Amino acid sequence: MNELLYGFITGIIFGFLLQKGRVIRYDKQMGALRLKDMTIVKFMFTSILVAMVGVYILKDLGIAKLSLKTTVLGGNIIGGLIFGIGWGLLGYCPGTQLGALGEGRWDALWGICGMLAGAMIFAEAYPFLKKTVLTWGDYGKITIPQILGINHWIIIILFLIGGIGLFFWFEKNRL
Repeated sequence: MNELLYGFITGIIFGFLLQKGRVIRYDKQMGALRLKDMTIVKFMFTSILVAMVGVYILKDLGIAKLSLKTTVLGGNIIGGLIFGIGWGLLGYCPGTQLGALGEGRWDALWGICGMLAGAMIFAEAYPFLKKTVLTWGDYGKITIPQILGINHWIIIILFLIGGIGLFFWFEKNRL
């Protein structure tokens, strides 16, 4: 029950930050898709970097353990294309459309209905997909440090340096 409560509280905080960062605004979404406004990229990359550090600290302290999903290129590529098409057509990604609905933008309901329809289609097609698409490029449960055979903190530090460099480049170019 504590895990659900932590997830609920974390979700509320993340949603609050999405709204305060104005990343659920349509103009920010379109700016990101057109590579003219990197607010969303900066917000999400910051979230990823903070989570990466936090998760590995918890893992190293023995407080948490990683639950890796298998890396399946077929599913990732096709899922990414569907995600990208939906984002481009609607102007919201899944998290931001829920935030937009919370702000009273009813057009976000189209995306929510699309997500529910997509989930139903996926559930019905899963037996077929499991034998086909979800076998294409199946690399198992891997991480970048495992592939390279190095300590995970080396990768994390490289990602942090790269992220900070990217943020400076975005600011220099006013993106």
